[in-house]
Amino acid sequence: MHLAYPTVLASLLFCTGLYGVLARRNAILVLMSVELMLNAVNLNLVAFDVWLRDTLHAGQALTLFTIAIAAAEIGIGLAIVLAVYRNRGTSDIDRLRDAAEPHDPDDDPHDPSDTGAAADGPAAPAGPADEKAEATA
Repeated sequence: MHLAYPTVLASLLFCTGLYGVLARRNAILVLMSVELMLNAVNLNLVAFDVWLRDTLHAGQALTLFTIAIAAAEIGIGLAIVLAVYRNRGTSDIDRLRDAAEPHDPDDDPHDPSDTGAAADGPAAPAGPADEKAEATA
């Protein structure tokens, strides 16, 4: 078998996966496209291993590592997507650009225009003049 057949198929798979990563908005479809790209790499590794007739079968060993990494990536990726979907109600990537949770601008401790106690810092201890004023009141 010629080396051109698996490399052309791998390049088509990789281009399809790259298009899916760049064009899709759904996070699960993006993860599937990444898997297509990893499978294209696996196909190239095995094809070149067979073509070079490597006695150590380094291409096949690297393919096994890539499969293990892909399985871990899918497990963690799906867990993150499900957690984001539960919290935000969508898995649309364009709507998830801001990773921080929305916060109340009135509770910002670093805002100098805030008149709350958090911006003023800790209260100063009462001195003798304050105690005299409280005793006369």
